[in-house]
Amino acid sequence: MVDAHTSGVSCLGPMTGKAALAPDAHREGHPDWEPFGAPLFDGPEARALSRVGVIDIGSNSVRLVVFDGAARSPAYFFNEKILCGLGAGFTETGCLSAKGRGRAMTALKRFAALAHGMEVAPLLTIATAAVREAKDGPEFRADVAAATGLKILVIDGPEEARLSAQGVLLGWPGARGLICDIGGSSMELAELLGGGKVGRCESSDLGPLKLMGIKGGRQAVRTHIKVQVQNLHARYPARPERLFLVGGSWRAIARIDMERRGYPLKVLHEYRMTPGAIQDTIRYIAKTDIGALRTRTGTSEARMRLVPLASEVLKRLVHEFRPQEIAISGYGIREGLLYEQMSDRLRHRDPLIEAARHAEAVHARMPGFGRALYMFVQPLFASAKPSRARLVRAACLLHDVSWRAYPDYRAEVCFDNAARANLGGLTHGERVFLGLALLHRYKSNRMATGFDERLLNLLPERDVHQAEVLGRAMRFGAMFALDHPTDHGALKLSPRKKRLELTLKTDTGRNLFGEVAQARFHALAGAIGAEPVIRNAAGTLARARPIA
Repeated sequence: MVDAHTSGVSCLGPMTGKAALAPDAHREGHPDWEPFGAPLFDGPEARALSRVGVIDIGSNSVRLVVFDGAARSPAYFFNEKILCGLGAGFTETGCLSAKGRGRAMTALKRFAALAHGMEVAPLLTIATAAVREAKDGPEFRADVAAATGLKILVIDGPEEARLSAQGVLLGWPGARGLICDIGGSSMELAELLGGGKVGRCESSDLGPLKLMGIKGGRQAVRTHIKVQVQNLHARYPARPERLFLVGGSWRAIARIDMERRGYPLKVLHEYRMTPGAIQDTIRYIAKTDIGALRTRTGTSEARMRLVPLASEVLKRLVHEFRPQEIAISGYGIREGLLYEQMSDRLRHRDPLIEAARHAEAVHARMPGFGRALYMFVQPLFASAKPSRARLVRAACLLHDVSWRAYPDYRAEVCFDNAARANLGGLTHGERVFLGLALLHRYKSNRMATGFDERLLNLLPERDVHQAEVLGRAMRFGAMFALDHPTDHGALKLSPRKKRLELTLKTDTGRNLFGEVAQARFHALAGAIGAEPVIRNAAGTLARARPIA
């Protein structure tokens, strides 16, 4: 059965096609006019963002992230986190945890040395709730500057919310809804208004470390959460289309939800839950041993300690705001800082296509052929909606990036590189579609690859079939590995006649159509359920004969 919350076309999909282009980009001849647009990852504005570092000093963790690669959909060149607990005990003392300060200083010395060795520029160092609220926050900043040379920028609650919202927009340029970013000491809300715009931004003291300091037991904590969330709801009265959850405690809850459901794709970014599933998981957490959950989900002890209180906050949020759907975002404040430095032109590009183009340029045997391959197979998908056409484009760009893998495992590597990659702008269903198409680029029978059939539950059956057709089309199209394959051969699908025609326009095209190519053409026609037909340049029709 298809899981409606992880399958099909994304409602959050990035702006693609002409709607995503620069104001003057709608005229023919402009480099952004054609379906793929001009690549931006190798332009000067993208190169300036090719290796950006962010040190994020939070109430619970201190993390260094270094972004690299395609600026619009960057890879994580380096990502390390230390759970320091700077905000532990803040409610009682008003100061940073002494133990946390020591651990944070050690981590920051390491991060500063690493960033210097990696020649990271720019390197942004920010601090959030714990440092901005602590009496000894200024002293801590001075100590860090003296020991490491790092200049810490302390951001306020609304600014933290805005940057987290921009992080969500890095992955979903067209997102609408409400983002909720939970840290150790605070929780931020921000509106996503669509079109890349961020609306009202608010901060609250609903972080689990803060809640631990409330006197009066569980009931007092629940009462505090209820009042705070009701106050927030009064400032955001509209029912959100979607609630985007940002932060480690939310991700830990999502891992538990995956474990409870036996979910087959362990990718947190864009993992979706219904309000009912959230309530079921919160009850599951309440009745299950925390140690057992920690072991089964691979969550650290320090993080799992915050999960029960974070669950209480989430339960009240869902009850008050009544979102239609909840989505986990792997992107937050750090990605928001990268987004902050992008031009509007770069922000509006499709993160999936930009990442795929970068992967092709770096890893493919024939960079640039992905576009030619798309033009060759596109007649088979002429009626596809834009959301599906972008997946066809991405698959063609990625069809050859795993060629260095051992041949017997190439299909599996292709699937994993798409379905489990750190990519934005993809639902889980779209990940599986893209992975299946690339798997079938190299293998006719997915059962021979050890493929997890449970993943098919994330796609409608018709999409599973179309992914196979796309894979077989790329498998055949790769036999015409020329600069302009459409000059030598052209496909035409007549669905009503159930006929797949191949016109061989040149001697080169006829020479390329050898035995292997013929076998792949028949396999493609068989997958479509069409009669394979060959035409020559003069239009003479000949029934294609199967290869023995």
